Amino acid sequence: MGKLLAIAVAAMIGAFTPAHAENAIAGHWINPRGTVVVTTGDCDGGLCGWVSWANATALADAADAGVSRLIGTKLLQDYHAKSPGHWAGRVYVPDLGRTFSSTIEQLDRDRVKISGCLIGGWLCKSQIWVRQVQAE
Repeated sequence: MGKLLAIAVAAMIGAFTPAHAENAIAGHWINPRGTVVVTTGDCDGGLCGWVSWANATALADAADAGVSRLIGTKLLQDYHAKSPGHWAGRVYVPDLGRTFSSTIEQLDRDRVKISGCLIGGWLCKSQIWVRQVQAE
């Protein structure tokens, strides 16, 4: 019984390695207003997300802020797993032209909460993004 428990614990620990955690949220995520889709995946052993689609309003807002090419822009930068379902990194906000410290919390398979904060975790703003199923 002791060996079985040890194997189960080892399997659980392995299930929460950063690579597995990043794969859990790899995919396409749409923001609450439905104006931007970000594709997440591995980047240099961490987790990043790039704009893969944006509507005309998002493109215009980005252009007004000086971002001439929103598609392909890396919004989610250098995230690393902190615990199961939780990551920390930086988020770039094109409308503001600024990068903020950020966390991602996976609420369930199809929803993540992305938070960006000013100065040491104060004055945070969060959004719930939902997984977008790509047509095949």
